[in-house]
Amino acid sequence: MAVEFHLLVENTVFFVIATGFLAIAGWAWRHVTPFELPKPLPNWFKYWFGSVQVLGIVPPLGALGWAIWQGEPLVWMILAAYFVLLGLQILSELLTLKQLRSVVWVMVPYLYVPYRLWQLYEGVELTADRPDLVWIQLLLGAEIVVWGINYLLDLAQLPRLFRWP
Repeated sequence: MAVEFHLLVENTVFFVIATGFLAIAGWAWRHVTPFELPKPLPNWFKYWFGSVQVLGIVPPLGALGWAIWQGEPLVWMILAAYFVLLGLQILSELLTLKQLRSVVWVMVPYLYVPYRLWQLYEGVELTADRPDLVWIQLLLGAEIVVWGINYLLDLAQLPRLFRWP
């Protein structure tokens, strides 16, 4: 129970800090021109975005279902925290881009994705002493690769998002 409580506290603290940071940045930049995505989106974008959605959701969701079915609370908590913060990231992105039209939108993945990498790494470490969960460790490792590549592609998009020459 101590590990599960630790994960709950850790993820809650991250969310509070990230949300506070985004709120302060949004307030500080409140007079900046409303942000809109550069258009048209490049052709490769739909493949990148679709791949991250499928690879970042389907395998962990299957593993979460397995963990619930098998009664594996540690795996369940690791993956539930992953999905809760993924959902909060999406909600933050929608709110800042669609509702507020704030340039703060660009910062959301730069906060959440590195933390997601930490969550996945921590999941590998927490399950390391369980040989029966090696496939969960491999899944979490594969997710680190997926989200790491996603983060690098996010970084590569900064000049385009800010319309830098």
